[in-house]
This record gives sequence, C-alpha cells and structure tokens, in this order.
Amino acid sequence: MTISLILACLWALVANVIAMFPSKRNHWPAAYGLIAVGVPLLGYVTWENGPWVGLLVLAAGASMLRWPVYHFWRWLRRRFGGQGPAEP
Repeated sequence: MTISLILACLWALVANVIAMFPSKRNHWPAAYGLIAVGVPLLGYVTWENGPWVGLLVLAAGASMLRWPVYHFWRWLRRRFGGQGPAEP
C-alpha cells in the first residue's frame, strides 16, 4: 500500500472519529478542515495510484462529506440555471 493510500485511510478514520463527537454547529468547521486537507490528498492519491483509484477515494470522501457536497450541488444549480424549462 502506498503512502498516499495510508494517508487517505487516516483521513477517513479522522473523519469518522470527528463524526462521533456531538456538535452544536453540525460539524461545519470540521468539514471545512477535512475538505482543506482532503483535496490535496486526493490529488496525491490520483498522482501516485492513477485516476481510477483517485475516483474511488473521491467517492469515499464524498460519501463521508455528503452535506457539503449536497449544498455545493444546490449552489451550482442555482448559479447556473438548474430551474428547468420556463412556463409558457
């Protein structure tokens, strides 16, 4: 196992431990920190192991950080016109 995959596993372990603690702010500060560390780590995993492994790590990270991904998706739809067809 490469160093990048070991670091990705440690990132996943830290994300799960953070999720176990109660939080009044719904873990948003922790999510921002995990994203800030996870994006360069994802690039490192992809560079060292190839794009398919990078996509698997991206899917694993998105499944753990699903609320930031959901809110980002909603923001993209609002920003770029995901309103659907206009009423006649």
